[in-house]
Amino acid sequence: MPETLAPQREVAAASLRPADDLFPIREVARLTGVNPVTLRAWERRYGLIQPTRTESGHRLYSSTDIDTVHRILDWIERGVAVSKVGKILSRENRHGASSSGVAVEDEWAQWQTQLRMAVNAFDDRQLDRIYAQVLSAYPLVVVFQDILMPLWQQLLRHQGSFGQASEWLFFDSFMRARTAQRLQMASPPSLPRVLLAAIAGECRELELLVAGLLIAGEKLTVKILGVGQPFDELTLVCEKTRPEALVLFSNRAPTSELPLRLKRLALTLDCPLLFAGDASELAEEKLAGSPIGCLGNEGRLMQSRLQQFLCGSLDT
Repeated sequence: MPETLAPQREVAAASLRPADDLFPIREVARLTGVNPVTLRAWERRYGLIQPTRTESGHRLYSSTDIDTVHRILDWIERGVAVSKVGKILSRENRHGASSSGVAVEDEWAQWQTQLRMAVNAFDDRQLDRIYAQVLSAYPLVVVFQDILMPLWQQLLRHQGSFGQASEWLFFDSFMRARTAQRLQMASPPSLPRVLLAAIAGECRELELLVAGLLIAGEKLTVKILGVGQPFDELTLVCEKTRPEALVLFSNRAPTSELPLRLKRLALTLDCPLLFAGDASELAEEKLAGSPIGCLGNEGRLMQSRLQQFLCGSLDT
């Protein structure tokens, strides 16, 4: 569960008393963080919650209903589309949570098998069709983080036999083109801009593109600097483009001198400096107490942490 929601849920659970049998919708909204419009939509469109009604038609929710809302949030945060949550909850009720989780992962594996067959045949048209089907079936973060990128990594790791290097290059080229296209669609020029740059030699272009796509939100656009961007010229680029923040990305274990380099860079910038990727989790302890925020490498967490850091900097 993302860290940003955990405290809120603990408070919500502590707020429930045994004497509280039924809750009005405004109280459920307060306890769960889900607004009444969404709660009604989950009931009407998907049948996920079935509150009781008073004679005047007002909705009343039980403690079980509130637990269900938290379960729905858990699955949405794990990337499952709300339209598919109902089936998962039904499986959980029949067989337990573990079997439903396995079923979802099995479904992702089936898509990966189809994608791999298209890659093996170097069939770009079939690959495009499957890619479109996956995009229509799952949220963007699931498509890239749980289906496409794990397959890309598998192909990257297994290049020992004849033809496997060509397969990976074929899929990598396809992925870079489609990810750049999606990123452009998700980054209208009218929104405030965040710059994203890789630390030289510490990630591949596709990893940087996917990070940009997952970081981009409804209120921000992400501009990716070219792979190989000189670290020492980042201050110059920021001075001329005036972004809301600069995000550095790395998937390699940080060197011993990197935290000091980041702290020095932060002193030269007029915008927040943030660190993302696998390296940011490893460097988080050494950056504690500095103005540099660590975003991690999980799609929803990166986006929510970025919003938090930006809100904090605006408040100050």
